[in-house]
Amino acid sequence: MNIKKFSYKSVNSTNDIAINLIKKNHLKFGFVVTERQKKGRGQRGKRWISYKGNLFVSVFYSLEKMNLTLRQLTIANANLIIKLISFYYKKKIKLKLPNDILINKKKICGILQESIQKKGIKYLIVGIGLNLAKSPNIKGYPTTNLYELTKTKINANNVSKQLILIYKNFLKSQKVF
Repeated sequence: MNIKKFSYKSVNSTNDIAINLIKKNHLKFGFVVTERQKKGRGQRGKRWISYKGNLFVSVFYSLEKMNLTLRQLTIANANLIIKLISFYYKKKIKLKLPNDILINKKKICGILQESIQKKGIKYLIVGIGLNLAKSPNIKGYPTTNLYELTKTKINANNVSKQLILIYKNFLKSQKVF
């Protein structure tokens, strides 16, 4: 079982790339990663601010054999990202439903889930923006990043490799392969 990885220097949105890959290919699973998003987006049309050094990823997979509801998948995807963050930060990490991960009441990660259908098969796209190196300034919403918390530079490429492994194990556990 392999999750095909697509890497880019700069894109408008990793979710948009994932949607196009699903529509134009015969892929059941994939992983889109970029160094920069020009038009990253969050929930309810909000803009996602993309700073170089942070992680911008979209994971997509077929829901054809998945036995979880979308709500269960929302929580499962957030927990997979919390698991990833916990490799670097050992203290309390919280999920603020539906799509924010917080440390010390500050946003460190946003998740944007979207679904599409192709030939009767539903796919889930999980867009992940994780602040590794720099925090965006969001009015009325405190943010943080792993560098600020750990005083350690964390390589986005290494983090993306860990995330692929986490998702491979999750999808295997769901018997979707």
